[in-house]
Amino acid sequence: MRIIAGQWRGRPLVAPAGDATRPTADRTRETLFSMLVSRIGAFDDLRVGDFFAGSGALGLEALSRGAASCLFVEQDRAAIDALKKNCATLGVERPDIRQTSVLTMGVAAAPLDILFMDPPYGSGAGGVALDKLSRQGWIGPATWVSIETAKQETIAVKGFETIADRIVGKAKIHLLRTEASAET
Repeated sequence: MRIIAGQWRGRPLVAPAGDATRPTADRTRETLFSMLVSRIGAFDDLRVGDFFAGSGALGLEALSRGAASCLFVEQDRAAIDALKKNCATLGVERPDIRQTSVLTMGVAAAPLDILFMDPPYGSGAGGVALDKLSRQGWIGPATWVSIETAKQETIAVKGFETIADRIVGKAKIHLLRTEASAET
């Protein structure tokens, strides 16, 4: 596992010990970021969230590409340890890491520009989290949401529209926006 592009391109990342976390494969991340770049251009100055963060590969990739900040949310202790090690190795100053469940996040001060979610496959947690986080202000009309699932899973949450999806190996990437933003 490595950073694909940006200032840390080619730098290795460590995965959490054990099998409780399934890191997003390099090829899947490359596909996701290509999907985003074709829609938003640069990541400069964007506020990003990496929820169900695991190793933090998605958020760290965004930071490598110029994102202003990333909020990492993960509850597994081994994943938190790997995430902290990755942040230290890359020199991320004062990373915003919260060891908690995505479903217990409080009200947001402002919506994120991009929200990455990579919940456990087959759990339905992505759809549940999407609904709750939207109601709590983490997702606004300009927010791009990426949810990774197993390739046979679907995401259907009231108020959201799938802009694109791609199957990469065993994974499926869903790129969503609120219905209001998708109409403009």
